[in-house]
Amino acid sequence: MLKINSKLKLNDGNEIPLLGFGAWQIEDGKQIEDCISTAFKAGYRLIDTASIYGNEKGVGSAVRKAVASGIPREEIFVTTKLYNDDHDNVEKAFNESLKKLGLDYIDLYLIHWPVIGKRIATWKIFEKLLNTGKVKSIGVSNFTISQLQELMKNSEIVPAINQVEFSPWLYQKELLDFCKKNNIILEAYSPLTRGKMLNDKRLAIIAKKYDRSPAQMILRWAIQQDIVVIPKSTDPKKIVENSQLYDFEIEKKDIETINSFNENKRFCWNPEELD
Repeated sequence: MLKINSKLKLNDGNEIPLLGFGAWQIEDGKQIEDCISTAFKAGYRLIDTASIYGNEKGVGSAVRKAVASGIPREEIFVTTKLYNDDHDNVEKAFNESLKKLGLDYIDLYLIHWPVIGKRIATWKIFEKLLNTGKVKSIGVSNFTISQLQELMKNSEIVPAINQVEFSPWLYQKELLDFCKKNNIILEAYSPLTRGKMLNDKRLAIIAKKYDRSPAQMILRWAIQQDIVVIPKSTDPKKIVENSQLYDFEIEKKDIETINSFNENKRFCWNPEELD
């Protein structure tokens, strides 16, 4: 039975919470700290940020305050990412993120984008970073099947995570199956489609059956398929609502119906446009 603290085991032996809090487009300082404080109180333990988000400092401050309040650091899972402009200075960028976060280590470090001509060399440096103890797990973001195959062919370590845009309307089944086959956890960003599809009438019918919000249905749909989700909100009520996923279960036939919503509809960028 899934619980608020349910985790998935990564291919390196570490564990990642199924439910996380996304920090994209949340202002550094008081706003991000308040949001994360609300998330921790609601039971979230995964916090996802990136150097390009500009709020690593606030994320780190919120994490340190949570630890000081009694949440064990080992229960908190912090993700940040290497941005496109930093592929020529990977270690420097990593250390800058670690310094801004003010933490002893980062739980997961991701290549934010599969930059052409850079990603293989960057991954080799990621592999070396593991040996420093400053990062526990390494992975990628926005990688397609062919890009993952290229990476795996030219590296020693298989990425623990592939973080991609994923929702019922962008149900990337082939990518999901490939990741599962190769023991890579798929992590969904923008699972709630930035709110654009929450009024879908088909979803509303199923949500009414379970007496849940459309957002709760999408998030539960994902975690029941072992997909990590990192919904983002600055509304305290929605942050809490998005965590209330554990006193109901979606029937298999309804999971399949939601899967069928797929329209290959993106609300972010398309990594398939890269080689």
